[in-house]
Amino acid sequence: MKENKSIGTKILDYIKGNPIVAMLTVVSIVVGMTVPNFFSWNNLSNLISNTAVRFIIALGVSGCLITKGTDLSAGRQVGLAACLSGILVQRADYSGRLFANLPEFNMFAALLIVVILGAIIGGINGTIISRLKVPPFITTLGTQTIVYGCCLVLTNAQPIGGFTEGYTKLITGRIGSAKSFNLPYLLFVAIFFGLLFWFLYNKMRHGKYMYAIGGNEVAAEVSGVNVTKSLTLIYITAGIMYAIAGWLLAAKSGGASAGMGQGYELEAIAGCTIGGVSTTGGIGTVSGVLVGVLVFELLKIVLQFLGVNPYYNFIVQGIVIIVAVALDIRKNIKKK
Repeated sequence: MKENKSIGTKILDYIKGNPIVAMLTVVSIVVGMTVPNFFSWNNLSNLISNTAVRFIIALGVSGCLITKGTDLSAGRQVGLAACLSGILVQRADYSGRLFANLPEFNMFAALLIVVILGAIIGGINGTIISRLKVPPFITTLGTQTIVYGCCLVLTNAQPIGGFTEGYTKLITGRIGSAKSFNLPYLLFVAIFFGLLFWFLYNKMRHGKYMYAIGGNEVAAEVSGVNVTKSLTLIYITAGIMYAIAGWLLAAKSGGASAGMGQGYELEAIAGCTIGGVSTTGGIGTVSGVLVGVLVFELLKIVLQFLGVNPYYNFIVQGIVIIVAVALDIRKNIKKK
């Protein structure tokens, strides 16, 4: 018989199982109560906007992690998609156009183009990993370098700006007043993809196969799962999510460059791990990914409001990543 736990017991169990989330939440509350303007609509709106884009990237990475893989090319794919999106939507009358003879594209046509490119890169990653049996770490590390090189060639290392007004306004728009209650449009984009991935992971055969591969790839294959096809689809899906994130990020930032997206793959992996996606495979939820990414972004804002030197932020974030993975590994050792 299933034991009925009280709400207090459930909260206590969650805190025990997710100490980093609990600790950072407490720190955020303390900072919010002591530092002016921390609890403000403007700060909340910025938190939502930053979390939304990174949540989309983390959703792509989550499938790779659940199958005991990873994707170190995520950040560079986001950067390439942002740069390509920016080039395609540059205004025709913009004096600094990178390709003067290129026509001005509709922003949704640009989205379609970068999504196709993302799917191709993801398909290459998935094919190399599933068919050639090259470890995901090595495969995506190589892809990371290749994609970055392609981005440098495409942009000639030049910053890209002069986007069409409709493109930036649509992505950076908000419901409500900028000085009071407001919700950025990116929130609804994140909710849409969160629900889509929840359905994909929990109700579709694709999700069941993904968890089965992460739990035991050999057993999954014996039971009839087409591991090669499933892994390829997982990395294609990831590539599509990076492309969408890049398209959103370029509009949100109002510009793009080859360096955009650097390190985002590590933030995504950290967010997934903090949110309960196990590095040992077979475990992870969409809601957990959202919580992990949200808490990680909250950490950045806390450090900013505390006036911590930005250079130290990387040190703190690195420590959080190591601790999160270490706790995840220890948790799984105890279960065994």
